[in-house]
Amino acid sequence: MFNRNFKNVLVVSIGFLSLFTAYGGLQSLQSSLNAEEGMGVASLSVIYASIIISSMFLPPIMIKNLGCKWTIVVSMACYVSYSFGNLYPGWYTLIPTSVILGLGGSPLWSAKCTYLTISGNIQAANEGKKGSDVINLYFGIFFFILQSSAVWGNLMSSLIFGQDTKIEEQLQFCGVGACDVVINGTSSSRPDEKLVWTLVGCYIGVGVLAMIIVAVFLDNIDREQTSQFRGNREPFCHTFLATFRLLKDWRLLTLIPLTMYSGFEQSFLSGEYTKNYVTCALGIHYVGFVMMCFGATNSVCSFLFGRLAQYTGRAALFFLAAITNFSCILALLFWKPHPDQIAVIFVFPALWGMADAIWQTQTNALYGILFPRAKEAAFANYRMWESLGFVIAFAYSTFICLEIKLYILLSVLLLTAVTYPIVEYREYKNPTPPIEQGTYNKYKETTQKDEMRVIAQTRL
Repeated sequence: MFNRNFKNVLVVSIGFLSLFTAYGGLQSLQSSLNAEEGMGVASLSVIYASIIISSMFLPPIMIKNLGCKWTIVVSMACYVSYSFGNLYPGWYTLIPTSVILGLGGSPLWSAKCTYLTISGNIQAANEGKKGSDVINLYFGIFFFILQSSAVWGNLMSSLIFGQDTKIEEQLQFCGVGACDVVINGTSSSRPDEKLVWTLVGCYIGVGVLAMIIVAVFLDNIDREQTSQFRGNREPFCHTFLATFRLLKDWRLLTLIPLTMYSGFEQSFLSGEYTKNYVTCALGIHYVGFVMMCFGATNSVCSFLFGRLAQYTGRAALFFLAAITNFSCILALLFWKPHPDQIAVIFVFPALWGMADAIWQTQTNALYGILFPRAKEAAFANYRMWESLGFVIAFAYSTFICLEIKLYILLSVLLLTAVTYPIVEYREYKNPTPPIEQGTYNKYKETTQKDEMRVIAQTRL
């Protein structure tokens, strides 16, 4: 049933869809588009290193002072700056805008996760349901809409770059044979500059649209909490250290491998698979189509698994994701891509998208369920450790062979398979108590009073 909370979930989701149509498309192309001296991958490393820094202190400060809505809007502006940096890519443009994007990255995702968690708990209190079930549903809807951004962003890049079909034959270096290419710095040719400007201009437009959607249509549901915080300000050091204080909780420490693996697996697909399997065998104009396949599968599975979680439980879904990624990694170690195997090249991102849908929806929901009283700090930790996975993966991208990268990815996955069940078993034996229902009933009463006031003013 359509209600105010569901409307807010849709607004957040559509705003992120528009924003990541731009950023997702640019990220997928960096290893191929700005391959000179590893500049594109270096900019991605800087982005996620900056996210780690911002995760240490910015999310609690921004969310408590600005509220979730305006934190999202300000952070979106940081993402748009990176698109401007790609108009004239160079070390002096990409690196500064990467830093700006990174500083806005953690507040953006923490505010989004906090907003969806609050909305889910409010709706659960209204309907007498379990908060975890509604939160899972809302995250599933969000990622269903968000992950389709890979379709639209990459469709734009493929259609535009499809007008310039220069392909360099380097088949002997595709797949795990790409080690010599990486070490010697060989790269594919860059598309025509006018086509790059056209694509980046489109990305800037949809990024600005995302800011407008959220600023105009999203309800400020934590306005009262924000006002109270500003009126009864906590000591700066208390807010500044909120992210680190949560590290005293052993559950969060045990979740670090799972969270970092999310960064490793995403960076592998967007940085390594697109360059060493897709661009190498088919050309850069195929990267968009391959990532569309990933995004479409990810989108549908996010919605599906968000609804299935209440019946199957998280553990079964995480097991499915782990087995899928494990099988793909083993296959990629032995398979050498060729232009005649286009169907196979698309199978891997489809399977990867299904697994990533589970990693994203269930890990986000798990953080919201385990740490309901420290949501801002919890999701800041999530972004910090996930970003560390991105940074490590992108940092060694130009220095070691693809085969070693696959073994590293496999090792982190196996470590996750050992640590995650510990948290799940502990939560099964001693469930985390949810936020008191009275907290959200109070919000419900406040909302009803606001609506009655608006109606009364309208009648006058």
